[in-house]
Amino acid sequence: MMKVITFKSRSVPVYYPNEQSASVELLHHKLYEMELDFDFRKKWRRIKSVEMVRDVAIFQYNDGTKLYLEVC
Repeated sequence: MMKVITFKSRSVPVYYPNEQSASVELLHHKLYEMELDFDFRKKWRRIKSVEMVRDVAIFQYNDGTKLYLEVC
């Protein structure tokens, strides 16, 4: 499934399996916690999409690199 999440005026698609919809809510909460992290906010501008795998968010950058973030 897919859901669009917005953080700092930028929307990004989040892909996740049906049974992991609660993980998307955890991701939203984690993004709220990282709102004051300037380094993460700079990285967020280059993110193309997010994939949820259990309790890990995999951020896919435009150049193909990935950033892994534990959301639990």
